[in-house]
Amino acid sequence: MKTFCGRANPTTGSMEWLEEGEDYDYHQEIARSRYADMLHDKDRNVKYYQGIRAAVSRVKERGEKAIVLDIGTGTGLLSMMAASAGADFCYAIEVFKPMANAAVKIVEKNGFSDRIKVINKHSTEVTVGPDGDMQCRANILVTELFDTELIGEGALPTYEHAHKYLVQEGCEAVPHRATVYVQLVESRRMWSWKKLFPLHVEAEDGEKILVPPSEMENCPGVPSVCDIQLNQMPSSDFSTLSDVVTMFSVDFSKPVQSASTYYRVQLESVKSGKAQIVLSWWDIDMDPSGMINCTMAPYWVKPTSALQWRDHWMQCVYFLPREEPVLQGEKLYLTACRDEYSVWYSLQKAREGENKADEEEHKADVCVESPVCRCRAHLLWNRPRFGELNDQSRTRQYIKSLRKVLKTDSVCLCISDGSLLPVLAHYLGAKQVQCMQPSSMDLYYPHELWQTFFKANNLEDKIKIIEARPELLKPSHLEDKKISVLVGEPFFTTSLLPWHNLYFWYARTAVSPHLASNVTVLPQSASLHMMIVEFQDLWRIRSPCGICEGFDVQTMDDMIKDSLNFRESREAEPHPLWEYPCKSLSDPQEVLTFDFTKTVPEHCLSTEGSVKLLRKGKSHGAVLWMEYHLAADISVSTGLMQLSDEKGSCEWNPHCKQAVYFFSSVIESEILSDPTAVTYAINFDTKTGEIAMDFKL
Repeated sequence: MKTFCGRANPTTGSMEWLEEGEDYDYHQEIARSRYADMLHDKDRNVKYYQGIRAAVSRVKERGEKAIVLDIGTGTGLLSMMAASAGADFCYAIEVFKPMANAAVKIVEKNGFSDRIKVINKHSTEVTVGPDGDMQCRANILVTELFDTELIGEGALPTYEHAHKYLVQEGCEAVPHRATVYVQLVESRRMWSWKKLFPLHVEAEDGEKILVPPSEMENCPGVPSVCDIQLNQMPSSDFSTLSDVVTMFSVDFSKPVQSASTYYRVQLESVKSGKAQIVLSWWDIDMDPSGMINCTMAPYWVKPTSALQWRDHWMQCVYFLPREEPVLQGEKLYLTACRDEYSVWYSLQKAREGENKADEEEHKADVCVESPVCRCRAHLLWNRPRFGELNDQSRTRQYIKSLRKVLKTDSVCLCISDGSLLPVLAHYLGAKQVQCMQPSSMDLYYPHELWQTFFKANNLEDKIKIIEARPELLKPSHLEDKKISVLVGEPFFTTSLLPWHNLYFWYARTAVSPHLASNVTVLPQSASLHMMIVEFQDLWRIRSPCGICEGFDVQTMDDMIKDSLNFRESREAEPHPLWEYPCKSLSDPQEVLTFDFTKTVPEHCLSTEGSVKLLRKGKSHGAVLWMEYHLAADISVSTGLMQLSDEKGSCEWNPHCKQAVYFFSSVIESEILSDPTAVTYAINFDTKTGEIAMDFKL
């Protein structure tokens, strides 16, 4: 059966209807899944195996049969570990049908079909009894239901249900417990992901300061966790204000409560500063004694142990509702509130001579309601976008360019989502400024956000928001004037890959009847750049596993490969490369240019060529990014910021995701002799706005 799927094309802006097979969603899910990453996580796999062996031994020592319940079995790996450790029977639950089918094949291939039953259901629908899915309750509960936040994938309600209906009282659990740790820090860099900082602009008539409205200043933001590879955050970008403390732990061998609750710890600040951020991570003990431990602790906490790289579990950054100045030695209360799926934090100062009664009074103040964005900015801008808007050196490039092109009689139109460019254009002397925010046209809140923003800066009557799509622009929107300066960052909220922001070019084409004959377009052009790299670790997410802890999981590898090949041409995928170190094997190369001073051409833009490899290393893939040429000699890059020649280490734009195209040698796990060059063919289809690419080693 085929279905028609509607989607807005991020590059051209048009609505498209595509005929998709019923397997399309499955393939998308599997191709971009993190199964390979988990199977490559040696530390996790070894610790689970040790914990499972120990749990089976404890049950056998009591003279009982070992009956295992494995919830979220995935490939069936943990059930096979249990069976090979001597478990009498395993019930392996997997709700995702293609995965459950793969688990059946993998279990059979490894010779465990007689002792492992794969059940394709949600665990809350599993029945127990002579005619049920399970003959009896299990006495060993094995799960891997965790995300970076620990509880974000619904671990708590799943455990709560399992203890009530699927496992025996006093069962063994692997993992046995999880513990969440926190540390209070000050970090201008991370704080810049939550709020807009005041912006200083030198205008003709003195300095102007653009301030965020009070609603934005006092907004708690959104409750979704900010999960990052904290091991890539240099110690110079934050300052620790407390020791690491245990926030809470969950014992999985006993009944678990999923109802909303809170935990509170007392801290003492180890230095004075501004408390802004709570950094958090967890560890799991696979056994009751805590001898088998798997930790997500970042580099400065366990500097002596070798860090296991993983992408499925990272570390969390939580933003306090507001910045709190703290003094060294000051006593503080940190409160973690949680519901079934998420955690949020607040900080209170302990009062002088506080006793137990006061502490109880403090507890009464705890707000167990999840934070909600009331200023609307956090709904419009994601965290990297806040960081980008707060990047002063980037803003200076735009100010410098606008100064070159704006005149006192300029009629300026800005096409970008949630951009500060209209305000900059007004401050720098444009006579008339209008803005369009095409991707957020159908949402009510961007308009309201800008009204409060303009009001806070006395700009209500200075900048006009045009509520129309570029192709529906009328002379009356522009008070019958022609646009003399068209500007864009460009940035659109619908963009996933770097070239999706070429939507600016399509919008520029749509508004061309309204442009003056001598119009200035900023940026005047864009270029697509490329470089061949060797990744330190990111390659693992696409690399086949083959054998995992002695079990053959090739069926899973084949399934991922089929899904990656589901589309005739393989595609690039977005990754924030500041979190994923790589070394360049070639020089960066400009491969395509896009001239915004002209309309989008009818014909395709294509190029082919060869890139010389200058350094030895594994060619894992190509990284692609855009550069925007704002005005003469002024450019901004969404990708490579700096390249050190000797080692080839790269510094990437921290606010943008770059496009990564993994070579088939990674996906096929081929061993290649050192290639000396990579040939490429890249085609930009101007009708669809899509870029197709092919590389050969």
